[in-house]
Amino acid sequence: MSVRQSLLAILDQGPCYGYQLRSEFDRRTGSTWPLNVGQIYNTLERLERDGLVRRGDPDDAGHVFWEITDAGRSEVTAWLSSAVARTGGTRDELAIKLAVAATLPGVDVTAVIQTQRQATLAQLQELHRTSDAGPAPDSPEELAWSLVVDSMIFQAEAEARWLDHTEQRLRVHPQHALELELSTERPRRGRPAKSRS
Repeated sequence: MSVRQSLLAILDQGPCYGYQLRSEFDRRTGSTWPLNVGQIYNTLERLERDGLVRRGDPDDAGHVFWEITDAGRSEVTAWLSSAVARTGGTRDELAIKLAVAATLPGVDVTAVIQTQRQATLAQLQELHRTSDAGPAPDSPEELAWSLVVDSMIFQAEAEARWLDHTEQRLRVHPQHALELELSTERPRRGRPAKSRS
């Protein structure tokens, strides 16, 4: 999730101060991605350093309004017109956990999958309850909020399907066939052994 580009896109609508940006971000994402004000100000300072925003003078209430520059507008346009790049590797903790667990001697991978499935289904139920209790229907806030919640629902459903698929794949292999012993081959990189003279 790009907080940087999201804040720039909001600033493209007009100057805002820090708390106002946080509020606007929450309105537009259904408060599903909590940002603290420190994160907002750190991001604004980096955006200013990069020439994408400039800070104005404080108003009578002491609010410092930030405004987007032409370079910032160009970045917003580029962000909105490009696809989100998905990385080739995974940093998904669940995928890594199951891959490692499936290769460890003595681990009941089915139990690991069942524990995760229960948590995923509980999350899915909570998301469905949440989707029924959103902002006023037919409002811009409801649309933005429902887009984010729908995405989370689809991700949880996909995770449940993937867990079913993983469990089926593991059933065709006896557990001992998947176990990996520690390799006796030593990696070539690292600190060389000290020679004894």
